[in-house]
This record gives sequence, structure tokens and C-alpha cells, in this order.
Amino acid sequence: MKLLTTTAMAAATSAALAGSAMAQAQCDEISFSDVGWTDITTTTTAAAEVFEALGYDVNVRVLSVPVTFASLGSGDVDVFLGNWMPTQQSAIQPYLDEGSIETINENLTGTIYNLAVPAYTYEKGLQSYEDLPEFSEELDQTIYGIEPGNEGNAYLVGLIEEDEYGLGDFEVRESSEQGMLSEVRRAVDRDEDIVFLGWAPHPMNANFDIEYLQGGEDFFGGEGSVYTVTRAGFSEECPNAAQLLEQMDFTLEMENQIMGMILDDGMDPADAVQSWVQDNPEVLDGWLDGVTTVEGEPGLPAVREALGV
Repeated sequence: MKLLTTTAMAAATSAALAGSAMAQAQCDEISFSDVGWTDITTTTTAAAEVFEALGYDVNVRVLSVPVTFASLGSGDVDVFLGNWMPTQQSAIQPYLDEGSIETINENLTGTIYNLAVPAYTYEKGLQSYEDLPEFSEELDQTIYGIEPGNEGNAYLVGLIEEDEYGLGDFEVRESSEQGMLSEVRRAVDRDEDIVFLGWAPHPMNANFDIEYLQGGEDFFGGEGSVYTVTRAGFSEECPNAAQLLEQMDFTLEMENQIMGMILDDGMDPADAVQSWVQDNPEVLDGWLDGVTTVEGEPGLPAVREALGV
């Protein structure tokens, strides 16, 4: 009887260890979505650098926002650091309702997202959505948006289709973040009027003297927040990784500085993140509190060494 008990206990211990090893193995690899906006590239790169320093195999996929949510919902992607709210509310809500996506952290507050114009255009009187029709000719009846499929673009297209604010004759020119900003640079250099999708954090707020229009509050809101979301079950399967993500908060100043290095100085995103962390090493203390490496060793020293802090 004693031998059977001992054997059973050994088997149970072996099974528990195997289960623990399997759970750990499931978290050796983590996949992120990066939608191609410089701010999300900044935060995703920061997370990737830290996770790789902890021994994780990180895979970053560049996907549109709709595909990101679909991929999280199906479990094909683990983490997205760029859930801008309230502008992405309608896109993500079905997944939140069905429980296939979970929100685990508010990683940034004080964001702005809305139509913007150069300050000289604002001073001419284009200060709200209602003013846009009066500047139809100067604007060439064009609103410059970002990548196709973006919710901000879709909202503006909807306004045009419904002739809200008298925008029926306008069109949204979809491009990309860099394509749109190239148009803004061209217009500003020529003192021409232009209206485009702007947001903060972003170096555009320092590189151009711009003002945000009044209006669109039903979609863009006022100041917003950015959230970290994961596929369902990620936190339970990967508690160490989830703890890091829950503690990985960012600031407008941090993101503006790193984005400036990327966009203005031409730095590689990973080099920009490492440079910023080396100048601001204290950020790692909060991010890595209680977090371990994949092997179970203290995480903070490992990350400090890897990032040259």
C-alpha cells in the first residue's frame, strides 16, 4: 500500500511538473500586432525589446486594425498595444462582448485624435467641422486620411455619404501615416490650406504648428486613452508575460521623444527604444516589478544587461 501511494505521488508530481513545463512552453513565444503607426511601432518595439531580453521569442506582425482584432479574436495574435479609445470602440466591442478579446491595461492617457489643420488655416476661420464647406475650394474638397480600413477614415466617409456638416462634396484620400504627412509638409511649405487626421502623441505636433478642429466628438471624443488587449485566455496561460504587460505604461513625453528619433533622426525603432531606455532606466523598475525571465530568474537584471543600462 505504501509503495502504491509513493508511486501515485511520484506520478502526480511528474504530471504536475510536465503540466507546468507545458504551460511555460506555451509562453516562450509571444506575437504582437503592429498596425504601422509610429506610436504603436514605438510601444510594440519597447515591449519586444524587453520580452526578448527576458528570453521570449517575439513575433511582430504588421496588420490593419480590423485584421488585428479578427486575429486576436481567433487566437492567431496574442497582444495589441494600440487599442485607441473611444475611436476603436465599434470595431473592438463585438470581440469584447463575446469574450474573445480581453483588455488588461490602460497603457497611455491624454491622447488626441481628430481632424487638424495648420495654425494659419485655423486663424483664417477653419476651426470646426461646420466651417469645412466654406473652405471647400481652398481644400480642394479633400480630407487626407491614413491607411485604408482605418476607423477614422470610415467615420469621415460616413459623414460625407450622409452630407453631415455639409461635407457631401468632399472625399477622403486614404494613404498612410507617412503619405499623409508628406502632403501636410508640402502644403505647409507652400502656405496652402489642408485638413488631415492628426493625433497625439506624435512628432507632427512639434514639427508643424497645427490646431485640432471642433466636432466629431461622437466618434473621436475628447482626450482618449490607449489600451493593451490580448486574445482570450492569454493572462491565464502566460501570467508572467501578462504581469509585464499590465505594468507596461507609457507617457506622451516618452512616445514623442522616441517617435522623434525614428521620424526626424531616421533611427531604427529598436535603436531608438534602447537609446531612450538608457537615458531613462528607471522606467524598467516599474515595468519589471515581480517579472521573471523565461527561465524563472529575476527579470530586471536580465533586461538591464541586455539593453545596456
